[in-house]
Amino acid sequence: MPLDAWITLAVVVVTVGVLAAELVAPSVAVLGGVAALLVLGVIDVEQGFAGFSNPAPLTVAALYVVAAAVRKTGVLERIVGAVLSSGERAGGERSGLARILTPVAGSSAFLNNTPIVAMVAPAVVSWCRRTGQSPSRYLLPISFATILGGTLTLVGTSTNLVVSGLLREAGEEPLGLFEIGKVGLPVAIAGIALLVVVTPVLLPRRRAPSESLDMDAREFTVEMIVAGDAPPAGQTVSDAGLRNLQGVYLVEIERDGHRIAPVGPDEELSAGDRLVFAGNVDRILDLQSRPGLVSAEEPHFAVVGSTIHRRLFEAVVAGAGALDGATLKDVGFRSRFGAAVLAVHRAGERMPGKLGGVRLRAGDVLLLLADVGARPRLLADPSFLTVAPLAAEAPPRREKGPIVGIIIVAMLALAGTGVLDILVAAMLAAFALVVLRVLSAAEARNAIDLNIIVLIAASFGLGNAIEASGLASHVAGRVVGPLGNAGDIGLLVGVLLGTVLLTELITNNAAAVLMFPIAFATATEAGLDPRAFAIAIAIAASASFLTPIGYQTNTIVYGMGGYRFADFARVGFPLTVVMLGLAAIVIPIFWPLS
Repeated sequence: MPLDAWITLAVVVVTVGVLAAELVAPSVAVLGGVAALLVLGVIDVEQGFAGFSNPAPLTVAALYVVAAAVRKTGVLERIVGAVLSSGERAGGERSGLARILTPVAGSSAFLNNTPIVAMVAPAVVSWCRRTGQSPSRYLLPISFATILGGTLTLVGTSTNLVVSGLLREAGEEPLGLFEIGKVGLPVAIAGIALLVVVTPVLLPRRRAPSESLDMDAREFTVEMIVAGDAPPAGQTVSDAGLRNLQGVYLVEIERDGHRIAPVGPDEELSAGDRLVFAGNVDRILDLQSRPGLVSAEEPHFAVVGSTIHRRLFEAVVAGAGALDGATLKDVGFRSRFGAAVLAVHRAGERMPGKLGGVRLRAGDVLLLLADVGARPRLLADPSFLTVAPLAAEAPPRREKGPIVGIIIVAMLALAGTGVLDILVAAMLAAFALVVLRVLSAAEARNAIDLNIIVLIAASFGLGNAIEASGLASHVAGRVVGPLGNAGDIGLLVGVLLGTVLLTELITNNAAAVLMFPIAFATATEAGLDPRAFAIAIAIAASASFLTPIGYQTNTIVYGMGGYRFADFARVGFPLTVVMLGLAAIVIPIFWPLS
């Protein structure tokens, strides 16, 4: 094997290890790997940054804008709300699953998976609380259903667009809008049917953070009133000794109907000020013994959940933002986000101890106390995957919903009939949404997840290195020998299994890009159609059902549903077997291997 191939192998192994260990953001890890290969002379600048001129990242960016318009106008929530309302009259978990999974999977065929789960999950949690059901029986299947739905069309997931871009770079025709659906449709139907049947049997009921709301609100918040003219009235927060309390912090001050938050150390207290504290219950009770402070004597849940100024929210920590791996104190949470963290939940358990010292992880659920208009502000920050209100929120503006529907249908019609390339159609759709004032330019810009775009673009550099260094052809030669004895199907199954293993360790897009040159070289070495192997990679890279870290939608529901790590494998393993088994049967039918 050439020296460049050994160097590439070492860089790829290190990059995969960093991705799997989540030491840095995926985009940083992959971009760092490309930079190392450039410095070591394995690839040139054109090869390293070829992905930034590929249509795939730009198409994904445009589709993020389309999804943001759907979110803003509440189109999908309206459909889900109607489905859930009808489900209240028809009992049974399997009935509820069948009702919700089908439209969710259908929506995922045309919109990015992540915003769909971010929109649907809060509605499902609210419905479960209203009907007395456990959200854990629904959220994980919803995530899996969006993954299955993403295999129906080219725009169903960014991975399909990446594989299409890789085919274009290799001199092959890119994927058609509905081409992957030939295998995706039977896979999705079988997968949803399996989820409906096995979920009530294999998935335990878990206690979601939202089900602990009453307890958390009582244990973590209390309101005190500054009484009379004696201290602490007339003192600053710092002078009154309320700045660095052990295990307790001052969330906000309410004065004459006005809200002061976050509270600075130099803020002067006045008689009649209502002080909202959060923290450890035992320490909060100590406040009642402080001279000049008296209890507001109101039920804690009503205080934090029903005033016109504040609202409780559940926020899921993202892996690409500032919170992953940091403490609340590190990032200055209250000042930065204008919200107070009342509790942190991880894998269904509330984290004990002082909240400011808890080192957060992707998938953690934060119970936040913030102003009523905080949700759009928090959603615009990449530190959060989703933010869900735990009390009624004003409905989204729906008057431009029909415009969004027309634009999406036009985009799909133009791309599906071949009148326009999918990139051009998606860019025109995004542009129209801004021109027609469905989204502002700032909202469209904030809707694009730059970490994902950079990850996709940088991944092409790694793929080019694997091919140009000779590593792909060497690995292909090693694969064709043993698996070739099992025939053409054996090689296809080997690619499917290899991609699934890789996508559970790293992101699905990175897995597709790393496997593509190896699969393409394997097909060429064996004299088989590389297009069939490309389809196999697209399907298998989306088959991330075994862990909560392989796919972003899994990370969203991981905390919200209070799941354990092993819960994903319980349901995901049989689903993976069914998906790969069907793919191995159906792919050779539509794309003959030889």
